[in-house]
Amino acid sequence: MENSTLGKVMDAIENQSQYLFLNDGVDVNMRVDINVSNATIDAALGQLFAAKPVAWKIEGVNVYISKKQEVSQGERTVTGVVKDAAGLPLAGVAVLVKGTSNGSSTDADGKFSFVLNDENLSAGKILQFVCLGYTTVELPLGSKRVFDVTMTDDTVLLEGTVVTALGIKRSEKALSYNVQKVDSEELLANKDANFVNSLNGKVAGLVINASSSGVGGSSKVVMRGEKSISKSSNALYVIDGIPMYTSARDAGTGFDSRGATDPIADINPEDIESMTVLTGAAAAALYGSSAANGAIVVTTKKGLEGKTSLTITSNTEIFNPFVLPSFQNRYGTGDLNSSEGSIIRSWGHKLNSANYMGYNPRSDYFQTGVTGTESVSLSTGNSKNQTYLSAAAVNSKGIVPNNGYDRYNFTFRNTTKFLDDKMTLDVAVGYIMQDDLNTTNQGTYNNPVVGAYLFPRGNDWNDITMYERWDSSRKIYTQYWPVGDAGMTMQNPYWINYRNLRENKKDRYNLSAGLYYDITDWMTLSGRVKIDNSQNKYTEKFYATTNTQLTEYSTNGLYGQEESQDKQVYADVLLDINKTWNDWSLHGNLGASISDLRYDLFSLRGPIADGSVDPSESKNIPNVFNVFALSQSKSVKRQAGWREQTQSVYGSAEIGFKNAYYLTLTGRNDWPSQLAGPRSSQKGFFYPSVGASVVLSEIIPNMPKQLEYVKLRTSWASVGVPFGRWLANPMHEWPDKGNSWNTQTAYPVENLKPERTNSWEAGISMRFLNWFSLDASYYNTHTKNQT
Repeated sequence: MENSTLGKVMDAIENQSQYLFLNDGVDVNMRVDINVSNATIDAALGQLFAAKPVAWKIEGVNVYISKKQEVSQGERTVTGVVKDAAGLPLAGVAVLVKGTSNGSSTDADGKFSFVLNDENLSAGKILQFVCLGYTTVELPLGSKRVFDVTMTDDTVLLEGTVVTALGIKRSEKALSYNVQKVDSEELLANKDANFVNSLNGKVAGLVINASSSGVGGSSKVVMRGEKSISKSSNALYVIDGIPMYTSARDAGTGFDSRGATDPIADINPEDIESMTVLTGAAAAALYGSSAANGAIVVTTKKGLEGKTSLTITSNTEIFNPFVLPSFQNRYGTGDLNSSEGSIIRSWGHKLNSANYMGYNPRSDYFQTGVTGTESVSLSTGNSKNQTYLSAAAVNSKGIVPNNGYDRYNFTFRNTTKFLDDKMTLDVAVGYIMQDDLNTTNQGTYNNPVVGAYLFPRGNDWNDITMYERWDSSRKIYTQYWPVGDAGMTMQNPYWINYRNLRENKKDRYNLSAGLYYDITDWMTLSGRVKIDNSQNKYTEKFYATTNTQLTEYSTNGLYGQEESQDKQVYADVLLDINKTWNDWSLHGNLGASISDLRYDLFSLRGPIADGSVDPSESKNIPNVFNVFALSQSKSVKRQAGWREQTQSVYGSAEIGFKNAYYLTLTGRNDWPSQLAGPRSSQKGFFYPSVGASVVLSEIIPNMPKQLEYVKLRTSWASVGVPFGRWLANPMHEWPDKGNSWNTQTAYPVENLKPERTNSWEAGISMRFLNWFSLDASYYNTHTKNQT
């Protein structure tokens, strides 16, 4: 019925149903629209009186209608105070009408105030109070407008909840192995472009060795010492429950001083909510072979429920060299112990005020490094949907001239609940853009620090800062370094900085999605998938008159270009059970996963043809950097790549009794592609773990109040690691400067077995005197079958 009078519609409803209308002053001649079929009376009336000044209610078979009363501002405003159990005001409590974003948060005095929307004036609405660490409070809104609320501590959170293997939250007292948690505040207290370096000194048994590549450079993270001779001893990084198998490439050594960056360093530290460090093999057993050396579990931020916040941070770090070698500054250029003398050594005549030039690498060569970090993040959401957005920029100038690092991060994450809050969809997208220039590693023969340190003390450094001079015969600028190469291809440090250029550009994106369904209040089924891809473009430009050992003996320079791609696809499915009854508890899970890693590389590197290396080649123009100028006979072409896939099934069970006794069992079987070769003695391997813990403070009566928490724990685990790819397969090689495959193969080794690490530990955890905690462990690790 369209554009009909209210009276006619009321008659039609009475004729088609058992309901009768009782009217209190409503104009029956007002024009209304309604179009329903087989609808309930509530749905029909809701459509009929939508946007009309009519109030209605149903009592039995009677429908009462009346004029809607105007609601005053006072009747719309909800106010109140929120306090804790001790009577102290709580700040930051989210107060909102459940299921909506209508609400506010408490101030420093615990007070709140907000105005109700029209849709929240109806009966049946619930007012919700949410605060981390406290039990959520829900109160009927009704006609009440002033609320004084006391929130009680959430005992589960106070007992300590940590994120463990597979991203599962577990009670700290149930763990049978050592776990250490680091909050975001601790990470951000001392910011680093590579947030891993911020863990230094915060986790027992964790050794972090930062490379010399400078800002953003890779760091080696070793837990409880080196375990493998040939395999990596680095820890596994896990982001929101999903392993990140992509690792840093090896940096250059010797003549190649190429630096390296670490994929984990790409993460914006401002996006991190917390980190859990799993130091023992038992803690990381469910993550598979990659976690044989422990795991660092990173939990990133989500949108906040019932609260909108905009966070802007800016940080500037200024740094200088801290410790340098002790230099000899008493004697000048020369070598009085040699009849031939020397122009590169500093063992000549004693220096005095007249001939001492005062050179000091700290002040004359190294510069003050600066790293600027800016980030902005937006968090918003209600009980059904939460959204998090962030952007960050890191711009750094290193302590070595012409060394720079720039990174830009963009992150989006959205979490949505539907199907009566039984299903949750968590989607995240990230993009990283990185550009680094002249990240220098420990290469002895192409490292600017060598020349800066060994510069003869009787010479004038100001003469060296003008590192290039015009050569009128060649019509190019040439390197100025009268010191010579000292038998180690030593060059002018500034020439290396500005004329031996190494630049790397990286674009990285990752997509992840997780779907979680609560089958019951104690059983959850989840599935997750993540794609993490990156593309790198690395270029080398060595200008003419660079030491010819570095340019393949060309006097015109050298050019190289390398493009590589890393691809990771990970997916898993997990059934999680968390059930309690009487004095018993069971927390178990059963899952399967697949990881697929790919790496592809193509590179072309060679000297710019000058006619001396190969007389049949024509001379090309110096310092023209493109692939067409390269010597065809001396250029090295490489095309490489590999693919690894691991399929796994795993499960765990944690049985608890009286919140004091816990027994944990885990098992996992991997089928890695490295073991698929014809010479491999087994195609997969199984590794178990078992652990037990006893919370003495729960079972010993009349414990001293000063001794709040005492737990004993022990565990044993066996973790396998596959041997290197291709070892179990015959393989032909393509020589760097050849035109055909080698006829001989790299013959595979017979009866190869996967590496195995067995580890057991025992420990005690204590909290006492309100402020102190103690966590001590003894562990023993044995690694065998190393290939």
